[in-house]
Amino acid sequence: MAETATVRPLRSSEVTSWDFEADVVVVGYGIAGVCAAIEAAGAGADVLVLERTGGWGGAAALSGGFIYLGGGTALQRALGFEDTAENMEKFLTAALGPGVDKNKIHDYCQGSVEHFDWLVSQGVPFKEEFWGEPGYEPPGDQGLMFSGGENAAPFNTIADPAPRGHLAWTKDKKLGEKGGGYMLMEPLAHTAEKLGVRREFDVRLQRLVVDDTGRVVGVAAKRYGKELFVRAERGVVLATGSFAYQHEMVERFAPKIAGRPAATVEEHDGIGIRVAQALGADLAHMDATEVALVADPQVVVRGILVNGRGQRFVTEDTYPGRLGQAVLLDQDNQAYLVIDEQALEEAFETKSSMSFLRIAPTWVAETVAELESEMGLPADALKSTIDLYNKHAENGEDPFLHKKPEWVKPIGTPLGAYDLRGYTGGFTLGGLRTDLDSRVLHVSGEPIPGLFAAGRVTSGICAGGYASGCSLGDGSFYGRRAGIAAAKSN
Repeated sequence: MAETATVRPLRSSEVTSWDFEADVVVVGYGIAGVCAAIEAAGAGADVLVLERTGGWGGAAALSGGFIYLGGGTALQRALGFEDTAENMEKFLTAALGPGVDKNKIHDYCQGSVEHFDWLVSQGVPFKEEFWGEPGYEPPGDQGLMFSGGENAAPFNTIADPAPRGHLAWTKDKKLGEKGGGYMLMEPLAHTAEKLGVRREFDVRLQRLVVDDTGRVVGVAAKRYGKELFVRAERGVVLATGSFAYQHEMVERFAPKIAGRPAATVEEHDGIGIRVAQALGADLAHMDATEVALVADPQVVVRGILVNGRGQRFVTEDTYPGRLGQAVLLDQDNQAYLVIDEQALEEAFETKSSMSFLRIAPTWVAETVAELESEMGLPADALKSTIDLYNKHAENGEDPFLHKKPEWVKPIGTPLGAYDLRGYTGGFTLGGLRTDLDSRVLHVSGEPIPGLFAAGRVTSGICAGGYASGCSLGDGSFYGRRAGIAAAKSN
């Protein structure tokens, strides 16, 4: 890459003086960074966080605030849902693959209940209210929902469905302005401050510093163009986010989302991955991406999604992120939503976090033949799809894609279609390969001494599939592991 020379490690013998020193240096103050800082400080380490922006939060504070947790959390139990770690593991192994790290999935599921309790003990609030409607997130401040297609085919036959999208409660929630992500981060940042965690803002990571044995002993950074050298006596934790805004890396590893980043921040430029790569760090699932379909799930579920040939290809009542992946990755970003007038009116009467997308269809028609002509589809392509769908929908059945009966109704007339071609955007899921203690692994398989990582800078529990809350979930979970391991490192 063009920037390879600038990320090569610096020898500690070349550093004439250190601007800052700490036992543990955490780079990045989002969800992974704050959890690492809390646990490292709790383990007795002097902790310094370096953040490239002017304050804590990162992408986490701007997110919806979902944390994917289960196994029988206090919130699940309070709302009457049964779940086990084993059941959660079955779902995640199927939904987040192919190629998931089964040891990491098992570890995460077994520790999920304890992790929820830990978050609550740090002051993160969760409202005891369930949201059971289709959507990316609740339109209100409900604390629990299905956030990964757990109750849709094929997953509802693989594991017993249980809602695991735990949403931090936010007073006066305003979609797009003040969401659960802020309420998740705020108490954690306050906890870190109470524990004496120091932080320096507007500091941009440049390189890792290593001693003569190859151990990571600090970082080289810049603040307003001035070089800074920061010593880490025990370890460095990278919590710098994904590479979704590093265009060269996206073109190389995940080209299908090139030019269409979503649900991320511009600071996610892959720097943590690149500085670790320069030390020989191994990578995993760099092609994996989460993809959002820019459409209101309340509308989508009441219609049928068809590809550029007028054929259905995915059950419309599944997790919206899975719809997005199916459109972009499997259908060459070609999709249309077909819905009749009655169903559209019903959808528009519901509550949704995506109601701002409720506009008139791209095409409207009195007959299917007229609609497919307006859409530019071959004659009878869409008609054949609708005729077959309606034949079974008369009995509330979908024997091909297994949409739940409550959403299966014949497509009548008049009807319309939304042009969803290109209506996708996403973020990267791949990154540094780490072990269960969040140690960054060398390509040899051995840990790189003194280097730890968590969050989207790593390849976490996702290997291709996704469920809302997995990023904040494994980022916080393995951020804690990174902080503990770094504090104990010598």
